[in-house]
Amino acid sequence: MSPRRSYDQYCSTARALDVIGDRWTLLIVRELLAGPRRYTDLHTDLPGVSTDVLASRLKDMERDGLATRRRLPPPGAAYVYELTGRGRQLLPVLQALGEWGAPELSERRATDAVRAHWFALPLLRGLGGVSGGGLVEVRLEEGEFHLYVGAEDVPVYGAGPAPGESDVRLSMDTGTCAAVGRGDVSVLEAIRGGRIEVTGEGTLAKALREA
Repeated sequence: MSPRRSYDQYCSTARALDVIGDRWTLLIVRELLAGPRRYTDLHTDLPGVSTDVLASRLKDMERDGLATRRRLPPPGAAYVYELTGRGRQLLPVLQALGEWGAPELSERRATDAVRAHWFALPLLRGLGGVSGGGLVEVRLEEGEFHLYVGAEDVPVYGAGPAPGESDVRLSMDTGTCAAVGRGDVSVLEAIRGGRIEVTGEGTLAKALREA
């Protein structure tokens, strides 16, 4: 575990950066907002991070009360990392940071990696003004992910198809999902314009079709 570095400033912003300001820490939080993850899964979905740095950051996050490590019961019997309540409180921080950085997504660079679930938090923000909540499954060319709209104290999204019957399924291309994240178009505008296909009979599906 690396010694904690500090700005040594009596300022809440500086204190926060003492804890989460290191490279990769907030991206690890982004991944753990999906719920418990194995070390190997984190390493796969954080392309570019070295094994040493990832292990060091996870230990720092345990020390600082942002994450915990536990062993799953059989037959899994694997160790997983998950956010604490304090770690989950970083959701609005990541959403605000993502909103601020959204204009930088105007063009995808040839070196950019992409995972479907990286669009989850911007889309969750875009669905925030829709009445009702529920389980949303999203389909892109890159893959599928799911969102828990209105969820509290549980994972807010997950990679892959919904674990069970979803309340609504949204199908769109990656360009539309990125446009929603940038704020170029709202979810409702994209639905009305035929850029997002809505299927399902849940309350949220009806609210999206009728809005």
